[in-house]
Amino acid sequence: MPDRCRRRPDGRRLALARAWALQPDILFLDEPTASLDPGAKREVEALVQDFAADGVTLVMSTHNLGQARRLGTRVAYLEAGTLVVDRRAEDYFSGDDLPDPARQFLKGELPWHT
Repeated sequence: MPDRCRRRPDGRRLALARAWALQPDILFLDEPTASLDPGAKREVEALVQDFAADGVTLVMSTHNLGQARRLGTRVAYLEAGTLVVDRRAEDYFSGDDLPDPARQFLKGELPWHT
């Protein structure tokens, strides 16, 4: 998404609408709701849900666990560029049998590496 579109909520919605108009099979979204107010965030999430309902495969990065839980069907957890977990969302959020880094992230306890 061009930087000029990321700065304003209406610019993000416009960029998403343009992408949707191309009828892609897959759409990559990098933190599409970062720094948006709650109302704008809900609007963008509704667009994302509409894309998925239309059969578009979405690959979205987010640090927002609530958003991942609401929108995701699969969760891939990466650390330092390495795939640690790739599971169905409900299996990931159940927390069962997760590697330590993913479990710590879910608990909000993951230490920063320097």
